Amino acid sequence: MNISIKYFGQLAEVTQKEEESFEFSKHSVSDLVESIFVKYPDLKNKDFKVAQNNELVSADAKITGAEIALLPPFAGG
Repeated sequence: MNISIKYFGQLAEVTQKEEESFEFSKHSVSDLVESIFVKYPDLKNKDFKVAQNNELVSADAKITGAEIALLPPFAGG
């Protein structure tokens, strides 16, 4: 499955990308995150949430969409 992954804020700084296509053959968000950590090990030290098709999802959620976003914590105000 080909997935579009968007990186924001400090995550984009680590990956040096704002978006990329990612070939993924497993099924859960946690599997995807582990695959991303293999490519970008420095992301392991970052706090972020995962959104799938514009909705936040848990680590055990099944990958059902083609658009994933990794969202760092945002300063509110």
